[in-house]
Amino acid sequence: MPSLFRRKQSDVATPEVEEEVTPAESRPKGYTPSKKELGVVTPKRTSTGRRVGGAEPAPANRREQLKQMRERQRVERAEASAGMKAGDERYLLARDRGPERALVRDIIDSRRTVGTYFFGGALIVLIGSTVQIPAVQLASNLLWLILAVGVVIDSVLISRKVKRLVNERFPKTTQRVGSLQIYGVMRGLTFRRMRVPKARVELGDAV
Repeated sequence: MPSLFRRKQSDVATPEVEEEVTPAESRPKGYTPSKKELGVVTPKRTSTGRRVGGAEPAPANRREQLKQMRERQRVERAEASAGMKAGDERYLLARDRGPERALVRDIIDSRRTVGTYFFGGALIVLIGSTVQIPAVQLASNLLWLILAVGVVIDSVLISRKVKRLVNERFPKTTQRVGSLQIYGVMRGLTFRRMRVPKARVELGDAV
């Protein structure tokens, strides 16, 4: 009797698991499956390059919250400073924005200006004027006169070039040419390494 209730293992239907397989023939040669197809989740990034998926843990207390806020502010200031020096329009001050002002910066940065020597010469004149020697004082006054005349002549040349190139390349500009000329003259008075945004052309480059 037990044989009546005994069932052979082969009589029991084994459920088959159907797998959906994409035929290899339907994929082009050299096809590389995307991260989405492979099931890999990639955290999104913001415009500043930070990952959204890897968010900071919630602060446990107010002290930790203030610490995180200061750290974010420090990172943002560093990004803004680096972007400003690199000439990124998103971080520039209003006085530095626009293609016209970028052109003016290139005009100044591609040439040597007398203004870069003005403050160094002024320091020498100041020291020389304190020396109670007539010859030294005379030389200091002469140097001061040469620097002043040189800066005036150089500023006139800069203003003329700025006006000519801006009118040629931006005939429909809404910017005042006089403002651009002053912008160029003031940049010419600044030491090259201290200029912000940094120079993107080398001395002698054609603009």
